[in-house]
Amino acid sequence: MSSSSDFQHDRHSFSGSPQKWNDFELPGDTLYYRFTSDMSNTEWGYKFTVTAGHLGRFQTGFEILKQMLSEERVVPHLPLARIWEWQVGVACRQTGHQRLKAIHLLLKIVQCSAQRDCDLTLLKPLWQLFTHMENNLCHDLAKPGILLPLHRALAELFFVTENRVTELGTLQEYLLALNTEDHLHRCTAQ
Repeated sequence: MSSSSDFQHDRHSFSGSPQKWNDFELPGDTLYYRFTSDMSNTEWGYKFTVTAGHLGRFQTGFEILKQMLSEERVVPHLPLARIWEWQVGVACRQTGHQRLKAIHLLLKIVQCSAQRDCDLTLLKPLWQLFTHMENNLCHDLAKPGILLPLHRALAELFFVTENRVTELGTLQEYLLALNTEDHLHRCTAQ
């Protein structure tokens, strides 16, 4: 079982008696599973139960943090650098609506943080996802369409962070930190 169709992320493999199977959680809103029989015996196979939407976990944490970031008198008392680091990790690991919610919180943190509370270079994996989406959009000019919610959310996040680092006078360092050396070489060659 995995959270990705290629079975590379959050993979859990089980074999043998039911006592060897453990409960586990997968991030996101999709579960992929594959069953392979070794034909060694004739028992009935497998059974598992999937429970979605554990209120009290992601959704509750999201709502609490969103509310705290909306309270101007609370924000100065929050460890924004640590929250930022956690939320970037969540946005990179999650999929679907949970990723969108994590990006929403990142945007709120950027908008309410003091001068240098957030290490914006941690956004590199999300920047790579965004540029990949942009490149796919540019290659498909024949089909005008609506930007996907994730694409729109990332575009807004990077627009706001670029404005923020411009205000701070660190735009060049920020752009260098987000891009790969290969990308910089291609841009220089162009």
